[in-house]
Amino acid sequence: MIAGVILWSHALAALLFAGVTLALLRDGRAGLPRLTFTLALVMTALWALAVAGIGTKDLVTRLTETTRNLAWLAFMFALLRRDPAAPQRRAVSLIYGAVVLVILCGLMLSVVENMLGASVPHELAPVRTLFRVMVAISALVLLQHLYGAVVPCARGGIRLVVVALAAMWGADLLLTTTAYATGHWPQELVAVRGIVMAMIAPVLAVAVQRGDDWTLQLSRTVAWQTLSLAATILYGVAMLFATSAIATLGGDHARLLETAFVFGSTAAGLTLLSSPWVKAWAKVKLAKHFFEHRYDYRAEWVRFTATLGKPEGAAPLTERIVKAVADLTDSPAGLLLVPEGAGLGIGAGWRWQDAGAQTTEEALAEHLSSSGRIVELDSVRAGTADPIELTSVPQWMLASDAWALVPLVHLGRLQGAILLARPPVDRALDWEDFDLLRIAGRQVASYLAEARAQEALAEAERFDEFNRRFAFIMHDIKNLVSQLSLTARNAERHAENPAFRADMIATLKDSAGRMNDLLARLSQHHTGRVEEPHAVDLADIARRIVRQRRRQHRINLSGEHRAFALADPARLETLLAHLIQNAVEASGKDQPIDVTVTAGERPAIIVADAGCGMSPAFVRDQLFKPFVSSKPGGFGIGAFEARQLAEAMGGTVTVTSREGQGTRFVVMLPPAPTLPVEQAA
Repeated sequence: MIAGVILWSHALAALLFAGVTLALLRDGRAGLPRLTFTLALVMTALWALAVAGIGTKDLVTRLTETTRNLAWLAFMFALLRRDPAAPQRRAVSLIYGAVVLVILCGLMLSVVENMLGASVPHELAPVRTLFRVMVAISALVLLQHLYGAVVPCARGGIRLVVVALAAMWGADLLLTTTAYATGHWPQELVAVRGIVMAMIAPVLAVAVQRGDDWTLQLSRTVAWQTLSLAATILYGVAMLFATSAIATLGGDHARLLETAFVFGSTAAGLTLLSSPWVKAWAKVKLAKHFFEHRYDYRAEWVRFTATLGKPEGAAPLTERIVKAVADLTDSPAGLLLVPEGAGLGIGAGWRWQDAGAQTTEEALAEHLSSSGRIVELDSVRAGTADPIELTSVPQWMLASDAWALVPLVHLGRLQGAILLARPPVDRALDWEDFDLLRIAGRQVASYLAEARAQEALAEAERFDEFNRRFAFIMHDIKNLVSQLSLTARNAERHAENPAFRADMIATLKDSAGRMNDLLARLSQHHTGRVEEPHAVDLADIARRIVRQRRRQHRINLSGEHRAFALADPARLETLLAHLIQNAVEASGKDQPIDVTVTAGERPAIIVADAGCGMSPAFVRDQLFKPFVSSKPGGFGIGAFEARQLAEAMGGTVTVTSREGQGTRFVVMLPPAPTLPVEQAA
């Protein structure tokens, strides 16, 4: 039954591949990728027909399998050749040439085995099978590279072909690996391979119907991985042949010699691969000989921005800036120089050994700022640099292992410079290095400028907060000065009056306490005498404030004798003092001020005057804004702070005013839920 499945599955696959070929030929379009695709379909059909009619061990079958693999590789190579970059074509040619060489070596072993017949050595069959394993692995690697190299927008057009070829070579890898491990060809897997081939033919037919506009570009990452895998495979093959030779020539000590060779060569290989110099050298050679440009600009820029944009908790911004620029050229260390006086001083460093308190000349800073040129320090050491650079580059830079000095210029202003250490593989800077470092320097210069602007803004905000606090203090000091000035004038006439002296002492103590509060409010860590709102008697506070201010102006107090509200006494006294002072300044000497206390659901204190009044526009737009006043020489703070204090206690301040008729302020506060026992009594 297995033999029948092998026969009919491969025969069906041959028929289906032939049908796809005919459909493709009827289309009539030409082109190198389409021609190689047609040839690959024909050779696959012939190979499947040979397996069905002759078997898997005949030389004709092996020859058709070889041509099938070569045809599919030619199709893949034709797709890659559509990329216009000549260095990429050379890289692809080398990779595909190595795989073709492995395929031809396997075919030569099959020919030799067929020629020797019965006298063929028994060691030859496993080697030939091993070559077929290597062909399947290499083809899958190249297929993965092909898919990775496709432009993302065109990847859908080739996806079906990639899936079909992956299934074909995957089945070959499973079959040949099992044959190499067991020493014979399992017929069950041969039958499975025939079924797989019959299934992938319709997939290729669908791919033909979808179109073949497969635009490709070579991926540096995939090329690097492919070369690494190819080197690993070659290393494995070399190890296999070396151990076989040791087993043949080693005699009784063959096992010991094989073990020592494997461990020694593996240790040497790992040592070389772990060396930064070897990795850097390999990347330089790959970029130099396989690609048109030294840098993969997309990958470099993604890494650059990822380093700069690390979240909070990472290294400081200045250190990340140095690392981002150093990574572009594989420099192992870097040093940020920042403006210091007329020159540059030492800033942050990344892996840079302590440079001390070194500085640069003013001429170098001016040269970097005006020209924006990157200084190649090796040319300065050789004496071939710009004359300004020869005379202004400090000796400590030349004595170090510094390689380049990158200016950081933003909007014509020098934000600093980055000193890069020499990369592991020493080389001279070329035009690509200059272009990339110049662009990166401008980018990080904008980061530095923005960071410094943010620091300046934060400092300005701190000063603004202090100035705002000081403006409030000045307003309160003005009120206290007015009160003390009135007391001093009255002292000249009533100094002999004991009642006046007692009142004057009370006034001085209160003024001193208020001044201490003002000093405390200037501190960033102290807010003065602020209490949590609690039940207070509005009438008692109003009487105390009115008694203090009656010496300055005539004030009438009326209303409830007891009106309890939730308030902070210190804040409430400051609030009433502001409103009464404003009323005094807005009223004439013969115009009294009325202060009324009301109880009820919303206890309130009303301060009314018959002064000059305010326009509706001023009340609406400017009254409660700081530093805006309708009085000559006024600070414009009283009404603004009164509203702030009331809102802090959960209350409100409303105002009604008419020009020439006066103003009425109403301060409403939350009622006290329960009265203190001694106050209720």
